[in-house]
Amino acid sequence: MQNKMFTKNDNGFICENCGFEVKPLGYSSRNHCPKCLCSKHVDIMPGDRANTCGGVMDPIKVELDSKKGYVILHKCRKCGEIKRNRTAHEAPEQPDNMKLIIKLTAGG
Repeated sequence: MQNKMFTKNDNGFICENCGFEVKPLGYSSRNHCPKCLCSKHVDIMPGDRANTCGGVMDPIKVELDSKKGYVILHKCRKCGEIKRNRTAHEAPEQPDNMKLIIKLTAGG
């Protein structure tokens, strides 16, 4: 039996990198901090919370995808795995830090 590619898991959390209180996104799974863009390595498939690594994932780059828009590349501090996550820069509440997205798009 094939697993679902995406599980909606839209819970709030406290960012382990900067301490910001992140509220649920409301329309998809919030998986990174809108302030510092860091994430936590908890998913194997988006939203499944099945990964036991648990490391903080730093945003290392942002790419523009023709279908998904801005996509953040996160690298895990603990295991080094790289994951891709859509931005939520247009979210009505707590949109992603657009200045940081632009900086990461420019390679910095």
